[in-house]
Amino acid sequence: MINAAKKNSTLIFIFIIFLLAYVPTLQWMWDRWWAADSYYSHGVLVPFVTAYLIWQLKDELANIKQSESKWGIVFIIIGVLLHLVSALFRVYFSSGFAMLIVFIGIALYFYGYEICKRLAFPIFFLAFMLPLPEVAIVNISFKLKMFAAELATVALNGMNIPAIREGSLIKMPHAFVVVDDVCSGLRSLISLTALGSIFAYWLKGPIWKRAIVFLTTIPIAIITNMLRVIFLAFVSEVWGAEYIDGFIHDASGFAVFAIAFVMLYVVNKVIE
Repeated sequence: MINAAKKNSTLIFIFIIFLLAYVPTLQWMWDRWWAADSYYSHGVLVPFVTAYLIWQLKDELANIKQSESKWGIVFIIIGVLLHLVSALFRVYFSSGFAMLIVFIGIALYFYGYEICKRLAFPIFFLAFMLPLPEVAIVNISFKLKMFAAELATVALNGMNIPAIREGSLIKMPHAFVVVDDVCSGLRSLISLTALGSIFAYWLKGPIWKRAIVFLTTIPIAIITNMLRVIFLAFVSEVWGAEYIDGFIHDASGFAVFAIAFVMLYVVNKVIE
């Protein structure tokens, strides 16, 4: 009882020190989560999802004998050193990953390999709250919007709606649509991969089945976003460009994610 109380008090002390050390990184994440047109507005929910995943394991963890592993110190040292270097150069993205390494080290040191193994996915899931560097966001978003514009142009011509693409601009006889960064599909891709990882984690089956479920999030996100671009282009051409602003634009975004969720659920059930 005394040892357990001592361990808990030590963990609380380490957690407080941990929070103080990572204040700049946590502030950076918070600002990116709540920024206008953020790709990571889901980030604030990730820690709560991780807490729920750990809570689901409470009975299983209670039956595993706790032990201590000195290898945890190695992970903690690596994480702290990476954080110090990242803080020196103000590279908060790598500092965020250093935070996950420290988490693993703490779990390994205080609770041992078996418990750390069971906590591996909930801890790694925290990576979905770490915003990618802006330069990566810009590059990926640019490629995705060009790809979506090209696919939508081909589809529109297949629907007997003459369309040509100039960059991310789709020109039709009576209207045009610009596939901007927000409509690139990157936001839904990031959110869907996070959701897909949970589906894969819950799936009862071999690793290759879980990998298929997770990897299908990529084509699903791309296809559903392309359907949104086609829909907006069709509405703009048939009814007028003024109809694709406001409600229709926002509602189509929600509809895309809902359709993607259903598709992912179906894939999960088929694979299962």
